[in-house]
Amino acid sequence: MKCIVTVILFFLWMVSFCSCRLLSEATGRRFNVLDYGADGSGKIDATPAFQKAWGDFCQASEETPTLVVPAGKTFLLKSVTFSGPCMSKNPHLLMEGTIVAPDSFDSWDGDDDYENWIGFTAVFGLMVDGGGKFDGQGEAWWKACNDNDSACSNRRQALHFNKCNSLRLSNLHHVNSQRGHISINACDDVQLSNLQILAPDESPNTDGIDISGSNHVNIQDSFIGTGDDCIAINGFSTYINVTGVKCGPGHGISIGSLGKDGAYETVEEVHVKSCALKGTQNGVRIKTWEGGSGYVRKITFEDITFVNSENPIIIDQQYNPNGIRGGPGIKISDITYRNVHGSSADEVAITLDCAGTAACTNIVMDNVNIISSNPGKQIRASCNNAKGTAISASPIVPCLSS
Repeated sequence: MKCIVTVILFFLWMVSFCSCRLLSEATGRRFNVLDYGADGSGKIDATPAFQKAWGDFCQASEETPTLVVPAGKTFLLKSVTFSGPCMSKNPHLLMEGTIVAPDSFDSWDGDDDYENWIGFTAVFGLMVDGGGKFDGQGEAWWKACNDNDSACSNRRQALHFNKCNSLRLSNLHHVNSQRGHISINACDDVQLSNLQILAPDESPNTDGIDISGSNHVNIQDSFIGTGDDCIAINGFSTYINVTGVKCGPGHGISIGSLGKDGAYETVEEVHVKSCALKGTQNGVRIKTWEGGSGYVRKITFEDITFVNSENPIIIDQQYNPNGIRGGPGIKISDITYRNVHGSSADEVAITLDCAGTAACTNIVMDNVNIISSNPGKQIRASCNNAKGTAISASPIVPCLSS
C-alpha cells in the first residue's frame, strides 16, 4: 500500500513539475537588464548591458519572453539599434523604469548615428508597455537650434521603429526628445494606445508621432503636447486611424507635408475621430508642396473639437517657401469634415488653398460650426480652387455648394 501511495505521489509531482515547466516555457523567461550589468543610477552608460540582454532575449524561443527594464531605476543609453528578427513571435519589452539620453553634446562624442536615439528594426510582434518613461533630455539641442548652432543638425529622433510589423506600444511616457518622439516607418498592423508625449511648445521639430510608408496604424486614447505636429502622417501611408487623441500645444494633426522637391507621394484612407485640439498652431491640416505629384484621398475628420486653435481647418496645396516649380501638384480629393466644432484663435477659421491645376475635389463640410475665441469677433473662411459640398458649415465656405 505504501508503495502504491508513493508511486501516486511521485506521479502527481511529475505532473505538477511538467505543468509548471510547460507554463514557464509558454509564458517565457524574464531577462532583467540589471542581471547583465546595467547601472540603474542614470549616470553610467548602460548601452552595452542592454545590447547583451537584447541578444539573449531576442534568441529566446519561448512564446513570450520578457525583457525587463525595472521600476525605480534610471538607465543612461546612447544611440542603439535593437535588431530582429527574434525567435519568438511575441517579444515583450516591459518598460517600467526610466531610460534617459545623454544631456550634453560631449556625451555623444564618438556616436556616429545622428538619426535615431533608440531604434528597433525588423522585430515582428514586439510589445512595449509597463508605464515607464523615455526622456530625451533635448533642451541643449533646442537651444542650439534657436541660436542657429551647427549642433542643431545632429539631433536624434527618440524612438524609431522600422519594419516592425504587428507592433504594440501602450501605457508609456515620452518626454523632451531632441527631435521627434516616436517614428513609425515601413510597418504594418500597428497599435499605439495610452501614450503621453510631452515637450515644451517652443521646442523645435519635436513631433509626437511620425508615420511614413506604413499601413493599418491605429493611434488611440493618448495625450500629445509638443513643439510641432502632434501626429504627422507622411507619404505612402494608408489605413491610418486616430481616435480619442488630445493634442496641444503643438501644430495639430497633419497629413504631410508631401511632395517636397517634386517627389511623388500618396496618402489615403486616414480617419481621425473623437479628437480634441487645444491651443494648437493648426488644427487638422493637409499640406502638400507645389511641384510635387501624387494624391491625398479618402480622408475623414469626424467629431473634432477645437479650443482656441489657430487655423482649425486648413488645406494648403500650394506650400512653396523655396519657389520651386515643376510637377502637376498633388491631387486632393474625397475629404470629409463631419461634426467639427469649437473656437478659432484666428479670423480665418477655414482655409482651403488649392492649386489651379490639381485643385481639391469632393470636399465635404457636414455639420461644421466654428466660432471665434474672442467674444463678439467675426470669423470667416477662405477658399481657392476647392470644389465640394457644404451641408452645414459656419462660417460659410463660399467655394462649396450648399
